[in-house]
Order: sequence, then C-alpha cells, then structure tokens
Amino acid sequence: MPIRKKVTLDTIAKELGLTVQTVSKAFKGKPGMSEATRQSIFQTAEKLGYCTLDQIRSLRLDHITPYPNDRRRFVLAQTQESVAYNRLLLQGLQDRFFSFGYQIELLMLPRELRERQIAKWIEASGMTYADGIFIAPSIDSEAWESNLFQLQVPKILLNFPPPGVKIDSVIWDVYDAAYQSVAYLHSLGHRRIMYVGDIHKQRGFILRWQAFCYAMDRFGVGVDPALHSTGERTGPKWREQLMEQMVRHAPTAIICGINDEVPIVYDACRRLGWRVPERISLIGFLNEQPDDSQLPPFTRPLLPIHETGYRAADRMLWRIANPALPFEHIRIHCDLHLGSTSSAPYN
Repeated sequence: MPIRKKVTLDTIAKELGLTVQTVSKAFKGKPGMSEATRQSIFQTAEKLGYCTLDQIRSLRLDHITPYPNDRRRFVLAQTQESVAYNRLLLQGLQDRFFSFGYQIELLMLPRELRERQIAKWIEASGMTYADGIFIAPSIDSEAWESNLFQLQVPKILLNFPPPGVKIDSVIWDVYDAAYQSVAYLHSLGHRRIMYVGDIHKQRGFILRWQAFCYAMDRFGVGVDPALHSTGERTGPKWREQLMEQMVRHAPTAIICGINDEVPIVYDACRRLGWRVPERISLIGFLNEQPDDSQLPPFTRPLLPIHETGYRAADRMLWRIANPALPFEHIRIHCDLHLGSTSSAPYN
C-alpha cells in the first residue's frame, strides 16, 4: 500500500482556491469569512484526511497513529429494525474512518435463526476476523447480543449497555432529551402532558419513559400510567386505543418518544380535529425531519445519530490502542429544536 501523503493547510487552500491565511482563520475560529466558506473548509479538510496539531497531539496521547499505513476492516452489525437510522450512523463512521483509509462494512443479522444456530452463523459470516465490530441499536434478541458481546474482538455498542456487561458504548442521550422536552413544555405553561411510545422493546425506549416520569415528578405533576400510551403495539388496534386515551386525558401537549409513531400521533390529532399547535403541542423524537410535506417542521430533540457514529469510530481506535484500560459509556448530548408544533397551551 502506498504511503499516505501528509495533508497540510496549503493542500486544503489549493483544493478550494483560497489562501492559507483564510484556511488557518477557519480552524482558529476567527472572523473574516462567511459560515458557508468556513463549513466548506472543514468538509474539505475531513475529506482529505487533515488533522490539526491539537488533533494529532490528542491521537498520539491515545497511542493512535495520525497517518496510519495499514488498512483496517470494521463491521457494523445491524438488524432490520435499525435500518431507519443506520444511514446516519454509517455516514458518521465513514466520515471518521475516511481520513484513516479504513473500511466499514454492513452485516445484516438474520431474524429467523434459532439461538443454538447464532454462534455458527457468526463464525461463517467472517465477523470474527474483523478488526472491530460496531453493534447497532434495535437488536432486540438477547441471544444475539450475548453472542456478540462474547466475541474476542474490539467492540463498540451503539446503544445503552445492559447492566454488568464489559463493553464500550456510545449513544445519543435520549434520557436527557426526554427531560428537556418536559422542561420546555412546562416552561410554556403545559401541565397535562401525555407520553406516547412503546417502552418494552428496547432499553432506550424504557429510559425515555423513565426520564419523562422523573421530569414530571420534578415539576410537581403526577404521572398516572393509564393515561399514557406505553403498551406493546399489537396490530392496528392500539391506534384506536391511543385516540381514546387522548380524548379521555385531554392533554394540551404530547411527547412522542418513538420515531415511527410520530406520524401516527400527528394523524390522530388531525382525525380528532385538534389543530397543531393551537389545540395541542407536539414534540416528536424524529431521527430527522422528513423531506416530504406529510409532517410540519417538528419541535424535536436533535438526535446526534451521525455524531454518535463519528464518536464511536474514535472510541474504537482508542480501544484498539488501549485494550487494558477500563470500559466507558459515552452519551452524546441532544439539543432541542423548536419547530412549528409547539406553543403555549390553549385557554
């Protein structure tokens, strides 16, 4: 493999037709250019694999070679349920690994396997020969997780870890996002806040509900679970039950904690004749705002899914370079985006 050429400020400047001084200003955060130019400089630097002196020092402190000559191969193990946000996770991993020349492959875990067949399938897949494995969220089967956790390969769990498992994890912090959502609605004057979201299928789903209950209690509002839609989603009947709960509870605001359920909640409001946000305020945990016009610009936590992939790639390199150090769990903070679906409660 040919030796990778070192990328300098001059390389970036020539690529963009700018001066070295302009590129240097961008990295130092100094004024004198448009945000579009600054963003273009950062994107080009990332594409070319440029590292600032501070980044190089940080990598060396973690025993990671800034300009590696070897080519590593990593695997992102996922299930069909994680496809909804897999593109964002994968893009984050690719963006970080590009500067190192590393490869990231997708591996879809089959649903139909029995527990005793899983270990044999993993061996046949070649996963054990990868330099590292990323385990995507939404892997519901404990059998799959336990088999993946046991592999003698560097691993990063892109999820909230189960208790007692010795593994590094990186995940966007939905617990804090749920708390922020309640706090924002409370600041607007909402007290009758309803939670909608399955709390059974995944650990992250449970944490959202726990954060909701904690925040409501913190702001002096009790939570009666019967007035919230948190049960298992078995067929289309639960949608009718949702509307019945909405009418019975008469909330002034709803927090929908699951991406796939946000359009269902919005449609239920439309069918009840509840105008958004005049009659009902909505906060939806969307992975990203849909491009189509089916949903208005939602008030939502900006789930840093791409950033989680990027950070997880860094964590993988750190773990490979420091195999004996303690495991760590990293939560990426979410900001709350204010869209057109929230306002003060109606009279």
